[in-house]
Amino acid sequence: MKRLCLVLLFFLVLVLPAAAKPNLLLITVDDMSCDSVGAFGCALEGTTPNIDAFAAESRKFLRAHVQVGNCYPSRNVMWSGRYPHNTGVEGFYQVKPIAFPVMADLMKAAGYYTAIRGKVSHSTPYQPYPGWDADHTTLPDGSQAHIKDVESYYTSTRAAIDGAREAGKPFCFNINISDPHKPFWHPDDPHPTSRVFTADEVPVPGFLPDDPAIREELALYYSSVRRADDCFGAILRALEESGQEDNTFVMFLSDHGMPLPFAKTQLYHHSTHTPLIVKWPGVTEAGSIDDTHLVSAVDFLPTLLDVVGAQHPDGLDGRSFLPLVKGETQDDRDVVFKEYNENAGGFRNPMRGVQTKRFLYLFNPWSDGKRTMATATNGTATWKTMKKLASEDSAIAERVDLMEHRVVEEFYDIENDPDCRRNLAEEPAYAEELKQHRKRLHEWMVESGDHVLPAFEGREDPAAMAAYVEKMEAESAARKAARKGGKKGARKQANLIRLRLPETIVAGEKVTVKVPHQLPEELGKQLVHVTLKAGPDQKRVAREVLEASGKGVLEVSFDVPAEVPGGVVGFAAFVGKEYEENLQHLQTKPVAVR
Repeated sequence: MKRLCLVLLFFLVLVLPAAAKPNLLLITVDDMSCDSVGAFGCALEGTTPNIDAFAAESRKFLRAHVQVGNCYPSRNVMWSGRYPHNTGVEGFYQVKPIAFPVMADLMKAAGYYTAIRGKVSHSTPYQPYPGWDADHTTLPDGSQAHIKDVESYYTSTRAAIDGAREAGKPFCFNINISDPHKPFWHPDDPHPTSRVFTADEVPVPGFLPDDPAIREELALYYSSVRRADDCFGAILRALEESGQEDNTFVMFLSDHGMPLPFAKTQLYHHSTHTPLIVKWPGVTEAGSIDDTHLVSAVDFLPTLLDVVGAQHPDGLDGRSFLPLVKGETQDDRDVVFKEYNENAGGFRNPMRGVQTKRFLYLFNPWSDGKRTMATATNGTATWKTMKKLASEDSAIAERVDLMEHRVVEEFYDIENDPDCRRNLAEEPAYAEELKQHRKRLHEWMVESGDHVLPAFEGREDPAAMAAYVEKMEAESAARKAARKGGKKGARKQANLIRLRLPETIVAGEKVTVKVPHQLPEELGKQLVHVTLKAGPDQKRVAREVLEASGKGVLEVSFDVPAEVPGGVVGFAAFVGKEYEENLQHLQTKPVAVR
């Protein structure tokens, strides 16, 4: 009998195929707040009909967060399962070599065809990365897909599915939708959106003032959200037509909040809250909701490894939430830890956060009342409007000051104040909760080896925090210098812009800089970033971002500080979406201020 059973078992192994591994379709949008999605409570009807329909067939996670409020480090957390201070990917620079595997490596080892479209350089520690089998940002006809073109997302998805079929493998496809990242949709945009929202109908987030100019920018943002939804619909249409839908695990989320003040490049609730939706046919229950457990981006990779049955590498900071995908419960899911280190220009404003179901605690060691926050949102029409209104409205002036200088500790009641308007850190009634959140953050810093720990332990000593920040700034400066040194012999930069300064610059007064530009027609519209710097070390004071095309002259005005260290200022400008991929960069010598 025993021999007969073994023979039958052997026969079954031979004749019955192994269960097919599920495909993985991982869809992100760029710079979209969670509450811009209808299925997550958007106050504006019609922003995301395709995403909403998908959510009705899937499982939503209402308490999901990303770790970081800017895209390069945020995406590296997702696909490494490690915090930025453990990967070294803390800003917009490449980290090579690395001593740990990321998703592309692990899925390839698990037998998957690994492919990506969009945000390619942001999704791995360095680029080009050998783990990808294909980059479907290049379309089958050899052309480069435009990041704002809806139909190209359908084409890229079909190409990835076809590539996997030809390879005889399941696919792991990470497709990244560019919208609603700036530049937003605009009336002359050749890449249409299926619905245009008007300024009078859009909701104004509670963390921003209500002003006509801000509403105009929000209308462009929400029209871009709708175009992101159009792209999402095109992706799912390609999946459905392929016949692979029933064997595909689909995950959708945003890399962080909207690209406006108090959202992007911050750690506030709306900075990191992400509309996480998961659909795994036969596993997830349609229309189900997890509104109990806190999960975050550092948990994505371990979860995906469990979905495909692959072994976890050593050193992961996150843990799988596959039981939650299946509708089960999981212990120790009441907290997420968040961190921010550096912006795209290499400027350090380190911050740490711990968020529980009710409270959010933020630690800002760089805040000394003098340093200012360097952020991409400083170039927005919304921020410029807030700066203008600050002279007339004391409440807005307080918000502007907080945005620029912050305070060392912030503590918010997220249940009652998700817009983070009332800092409770100094209120005695919340002293015990504040103490507990400090304790949890400290334990996490110790366990994860966070380099901010000395500054946190010395948070009542301004000198200790200043020493830490200066050390981080020195490391960043050395890294930037090394990159510049490594570019010797690289391609000569194009002659696209120039800087013209006025004859005199006076402390405490406005200065206007002219930027003549001549952009070839094939470059279309480009962003021009212009920066005012001050002091012998040329630290950034302010940055303005404008659009330019063809031939013309931009005029940029800055308020020169009343007190200028060393009595000198400087100016810099670059053309392009981000500094790392600029088309031209200019910097003046220090100029004396009267």
